[in-house]
This record gives sequence, structure tokens and C-alpha cells, in this order.
Amino acid sequence: MKPDSPFYEHTLKILKQSELFGSLEEDVIRDMLLMFRRETWRRKSLVMDPEQTLKHFFVIISGRVKVTRINSDTGREFTICLLGPGAAFDVLPLLDGKKHDVSFIALDNIEALSTPFRTAHDWIKSNPCFNSTFLPYVGKQMRQITNLTFDLALHDTGTRLMKLFLRHTVQDNPHPRLKLINDLSNEEFAGMIGSVRVVVNRYMQELKEEGIIDAHRGSLEVTDLHALVEKIEHHVGLHIRNKRNTI
Repeated sequence: MKPDSPFYEHTLKILKQSELFGSLEEDVIRDMLLMFRRETWRRKSLVMDPEQTLKHFFVIISGRVKVTRINSDTGREFTICLLGPGAAFDVLPLLDGKKHDVSFIALDNIEALSTPFRTAHDWIKSNPCFNSTFLPYVGKQMRQITNLTFDLALHDTGTRLMKLFLRHTVQDNPHPRLKLINDLSNEEFAGMIGSVRVVVNRYMQELKEEGIIDAHRGSLEVTDLHALVEKIEHHVGLHIRNKRNTI
């Protein structure tokens, strides 16, 4: 992307605020921008499939991308994570050179930067500044996958749903707010916690009746963060006690 592009200043601002690029010197970011090109996708379109994960490296400028894996036999979809502005994908193939068996779906109209896979790989090998931010960024993503695996194996559906809300809650004054997932359907929530819509509906209704969340007109809010945390702790404690009683 060249400096005379009408999208340049906005793009630069997003990169400077991003977790991956934000700690780099502005001159370094500007040099990297010269190696990127702008791309767009419409909502619900396929951004990248497993075969393409070794071709290009992307950074989201606006919109959200859903990272999913689909069972080819049942068609059932599991959402691994959501990525928003400033997030990069796909990062794992940059480490091991192998394709990543996931798909990237646009939840919104997407604006992103792309660069050839080999260019991003060269940055890691030859740019110490970028490497010093890239490795912690990948480490954080891997830790999130580990936590997700732990939740799926050890927690019930209600706990997984509440932890999903807590994980995406941002502490804003005067009230907390949900980030990235505030307008998703119950079916999308089910795909993110390994459940089905009818079960999520039941837990959502319970949380609304207890005044912990407020859902209306396609918008979800956490109205009592303290109560949400207490309910999670109660669910986890109850699950542990039940497990002990069955031993």
C-alpha cells in the first residue's frame, strides 16, 4: 500500500493500535505497509480455506473474521475464535510451513491487508523488531486454544457460555461491554462452545431472568459482571463436587 492511497492513514492508525504491530516504530510499520495490498470481502464470504493458508498473510483493518473447522461427514461447524481489526491470520503456518486445516469466514464486510506468505516469513527471519512481537502474539493465540480445549473437556455448557461472555468483556466506564460477539446469534454462540442452539437458548434465558445479561434487537450486553463471575465460580465448584461424588 502506497502513502498516497486514500486508505493509507486509516490503515496506519489501525496497525499502530494493533497488538502485533503497535510496539514497532512508525517507520518500520510504514516500510511494511509498502509490502501489503488492500483486499475486501463481503459478509459471509470465504476469505481463506486450508489450501490457501500457505499463500498469504492477512491483517484485518475492519470487520470480523470467524475461524472455523467443519466436520465433512456431519457438516457441523466449530468456531475456534473470532478475529477483529488489527488481528493477523494465518500465523501458525509461518512457524511450521504446513497448511492449517481451518477456514476463515467473513462475519462482516471485511477490509484487510495481504502480503505473500514468503514476505511475512522473511520478516520473521530478518526483522528482529517484528520477530520480538510476533512470537508473543503467536504464544497468546496458542494459549487461547489451550484454554478452549480445557473448557471443552472439563466444563459444562452453561459454564462455557458464561466464560465466553467473560472472555470478550471489556472493562469500560461506567459499564462493561462485550467486544466482537455482542451482536451474534445463539447459533453462533453454540458453534463457539461446542453445543447446539436449543441448549444455548435455555442458558441465555436463565441469564436474562437473573439480570446478568440483556439481549434485545440483536444486541447483547453484560449488565451484572460481578454476578456473572460469581455464577461461573458456582458452576465450576458444583461441577467439581459432582465429580468427586461420582468417584
